[in-house]
Amino acid sequence: MKIIAAMSGGVDSAVAAARAVEAGHEVIGVHLALASNPQKYRSGARGCCTIEDSHDARRAADVIGIPFYIWDMAEEFHAGVVEDFMSEYAAGRTPNPCLRCNEKIKFAAVLDRARAMGFDGVVTGHYARTEIGPTGKTLHRAIDISKDQSYVLSVLTVEQINGAIFPLGDTTKVDIRKEAESRGLAVAQKPDSHDICFVPSGDNAGWLRERLGSEVGPIVDQEGTKIGEHKGAYTYTIGQRKGLGITVPTSDGSPRFVLKIEPVTNTVVVGAREELAVTSMVGERPVWCGPAVTTAPTQGLVQVRAHGQALSCTYFLRDGFLVAELDLPLLGLATGQAMVIYDGDRVVGSATICETA
Repeated sequence: MKIIAAMSGGVDSAVAAARAVEAGHEVIGVHLALASNPQKYRSGARGCCTIEDSHDARRAADVIGIPFYIWDMAEEFHAGVVEDFMSEYAAGRTPNPCLRCNEKIKFAAVLDRARAMGFDGVVTGHYARTEIGPTGKTLHRAIDISKDQSYVLSVLTVEQINGAIFPLGDTTKVDIRKEAESRGLAVAQKPDSHDICFVPSGDNAGWLRERLGSEVGPIVDQEGTKIGEHKGAYTYTIGQRKGLGITVPTSDGSPRFVLKIEPVTNTVVVGAREELAVTSMVGERPVWCGPAVTTAPTQGLVQVRAHGQALSCTYFLRDGFLVAELDLPLLGLATGQAMVIYDGDRVVGSATICETA
C-alpha cells in the first residue's frame, strides 16, 4: 500500500514508520505543523508540535530512508482543537484535546488529504491494535496496557479505522525503545510528550484566564451560601479539591470538592466528597468504532479517563444518546469528558458526557 506516516518527532512514530517500510508499504513521512508560530506552543521535549520535534522527525525519516514533508495544519488545529478547548471550558465542561486532535486532525484532515493525494491510509505510533473479523476491521486495546491509547482513538469512525495502521499495538514501550536503538534512531530515549501541547507553561488555568478573562465570582456551598471567591469558574473541574480559595472552613475540618460549575452565573458549587458519586452517564454525539450500539441493554465496560480504570456497566442507546449505567458508583465525573465503551478489549464507541446522575 501507499501510505502516509504521521511523524511527531518521537520514538513511537519513528518506529511505526520504519515497520511500515519493512512491511513492504510505500511510505512518505509527514510532520504536522500545528502552529504558524511554534514558539507560542510548548518548547522542548514535552510537546508534540515544536521546531525541535520537526527536526527530530526529519532526521528519523532520513535514517529510515523515506521522503519527508511538513504539512501546515495550523488553521485546522486552532479551529478544531484549541477553540474547542476554550469553548468547552467556557461552558463549564472538561474537554480532552487529544481526542479532538485525533478526531479533527490526525484522522480526519490528514486522512482526507492523504486519500485525495492517492494514498491508501495513515500509519501512526499510537499504542492500539486493529483486527479483521466478521463485522470488518475493529479497534482494540494495545498489548502494553500501561501505554494503551485506544481511549483517545475512540473518536474514530469505521471508515477512519479502515484507513489507519497501528504497528506498535503488539509491543511494549520498553521493546520499542530497544528497537529504535537497534535501528540507529536518535530519538530512542527521547522522553514521551505529556500535558497539553498548546499550553506553553503547562498552567491550564492561567492559559485560560489570559484568553477568557478572570472575572471574580462566588464559591458557594450546596445551600447557596458564599464561602469564597474564584477568578474564573472555567478554571475549575468537577471533583477538584485543591486551590479552591475557600475562606470558610467546614465544622469538622473535612475538605470540600467542586460539585458543579455554573458558567452563566460564574458560580462554583462545592460540597462533600460523597456528593460526587454518580451511577449513570449520558453521552451525546456517539461515534461507533464497529457495529452500532442499539437500544438493547448490553453488559460491557466504560472508561472515562485516558489512563483510568474501565468500569463494569450496562450500556444502550436512548433517543440517540449513549447511556451507561454503572455497577458501582464513580466519583468526580465531569461533563465534557469522553465515555468510551469496551467489549473486552474491543472499542465499541464513544460519546461526550453531557449528563450524569
